[in-house]
Amino acid sequence: MINENLKLSGQLNIVLKDKDGNVKDSREVKNLVVNAGLAYIASRMVGTTKGVMSHMALGSGTTTAAAGQTDLVSILGSREALDSTTITGTNSEKVQYVSSFEAGDATGAVTEAGIFNASTAGDMLCRTVFSVVNKAADDTMTVTWTITLSAT
Repeated sequence: MINENLKLSGQLNIVLKDKDGNVKDSREVKNLVVNAGLAYIASRMVGTTKGVMSHMALGSGTTTAAAGQTDLVSILGSREALDSTTITGTNSEKVQYVSSFEAGDATGAVTEAGIFNASTAGDMLCRTVFSVVNKAADDTMTVTWTITLSAT
């Protein structure tokens, strides 16, 4: 008997730095892969009509992450193009997305984040909500988001 359980999980590493490059805050946060993200993954297995994940956004919404969500609750600024996307892991089971929000981008009380396949509209893969990270106008925030696929 074969028993295979596919598991998809994600985690963010958030690093906030001041204008001089000093780390003001650093944390790791788990995420929720939303229903639209699961549908996106399945659609990519049979075709390529949907674009790859290409953007990340930060917001100030505090509504608990839920499977039916398709966007952030309250975006700060606009979606940022990803700086890099890398496949890693022993069996290429991890995808890592990195985005840097420079001075002036997504300024404010940051409490949510999401990954998207377009600069507007499109599909949201994941969303997470976390305790506030106060990003000042001259701060930079780098978010490294790792999605892991495993069979147990």
